[in-house]
Amino acid sequence: MRYISTRGTAPALNFAEAMMTGLARDGGLYVPETVPTLSHDEIAALAGLPYEEVVFRVMSPFIGDTFTETEFRGLIARAYEGFGHPARAPLKQLAPNHFLLELFHGPTLAFKDFAMQLIGQLMQAALAKSGKRITIVGATSGDTGSAAIEAFRGLSNVDVFILFPHGRVSEVQRRQMTTPVEANVHALAMDGDFDDCQARVKDMFNDFAFRDGVGLAGVNSINWARVLAQVVYYFAAATALGAPHRKVSFTVPTGNFGDIYAGYIARQMGLTIETLVVATNQNDILHRALTTGEYRPAGVTPSISPSMDIQVSSNFERALFDATGRDGAAVAAMMADLKTGGFRIRQDALGALRATFASGRASEDETRQTIGRTLAATGELLCPHTAVGVKVAGEHLGAEPMVTLATAHPAKFPDAVQAASGIRPALPPRMADLFNRPERVTRVPNDLTALEDLVRSRIG
Repeated sequence: MRYISTRGTAPALNFAEAMMTGLARDGGLYVPETVPTLSHDEIAALAGLPYEEVVFRVMSPFIGDTFTETEFRGLIARAYEGFGHPARAPLKQLAPNHFLLELFHGPTLAFKDFAMQLIGQLMQAALAKSGKRITIVGATSGDTGSAAIEAFRGLSNVDVFILFPHGRVSEVQRRQMTTPVEANVHALAMDGDFDDCQARVKDMFNDFAFRDGVGLAGVNSINWARVLAQVVYYFAAATALGAPHRKVSFTVPTGNFGDIYAGYIARQMGLTIETLVVATNQNDILHRALTTGEYRPAGVTPSISPSMDIQVSSNFERALFDATGRDGAAVAAMMADLKTGGFRIRQDALGALRATFASGRASEDETRQTIGRTLAATGELLCPHTAVGVKVAGEHLGAEPMVTLATAHPAKFPDAVQAASGIRPALPPRMADLFNRPERVTRVPNDLTALEDLVRSRIG
């Protein structure tokens, strides 16, 4: 299995190389040279299996010979042993033909744990084989950072630097990043919004002298291994609802397009997905792009669903790569135009995207109303991001089951949930003292040189 860049000029890599590299040296994102498929019988056989077994069967074709079967099974087992539900990703029914996929039972209460806990195990095992040390630098709009810190805290061969937009994450999200005591963890509150944080991380990767000097590695959703681990729960949910014997649709609240792109890969592998619905908040660049064909950032407006406050959705590049017939030069040109204001998606590519993806948006008022209505109708308390998904899913219900991804526990956003529902959600007992723990954080400017100097000084 080989991985190629969406911009067409970086060297092809194997799985371990793509995982440790993150961003390709031509600025692109790694994708499989070919997507392996599972047969109808292989998909049907996944129904009812333990989640860890589904992980093994879905991911193995992408791993190649990076790990032996015994090694890979052991890494999977360790990745998910800390989850708070034996099903890992249980389904709940909200309404006729509408289901909620609970992805918040991991250690940091967000869907990012499904990928980050596993990638932490995979990277640690790969580093043990190579004897190398790496520096992980990531940007987060709230959940990736805490999941990455939880996965890599205390490891002897990794330093973790997480940039988050100062004042633009929830207090729970912030404290999950700033209260770990391990010396290899560095929480950086950066001036600006998430797109600024993400841009500075990409700048570091594109500064090859810095990148090579500190052994830079990335765990944002630009990392292919992150996407691959998220493919699994689409198979687990769909087969529980009758796939491949019937089709299933998914609605995904998303800002950076990584989670819904994982659904696209599941569909490419042969999973019978009818439609993938992109659900956005008021920062609706993905909805605008799919409806108008214009991909033009319009500035970030802070919302009660802060993990979706994004205008430059990195993983959309992967979807564009396939939509243009894997034309790396065309993708590179679009990404260059993005730096000067945006671009228009060419008609054939837009048609290809619309054949797979639908979209919708939820305003702040609609998000609050959805939290209140869902609680009254079902007793289910939603986080604001999940509420965006539930609202948009309701506009796309059809004959096939619809699964909305519940991406975070409501306790991660207690103020917004309380304002919408009158209920202040409590943290799980294992996190009950979170607000009493001392914080350790560094305020940093939106300046590449200053950030690189800080990283060098911290790793010695």
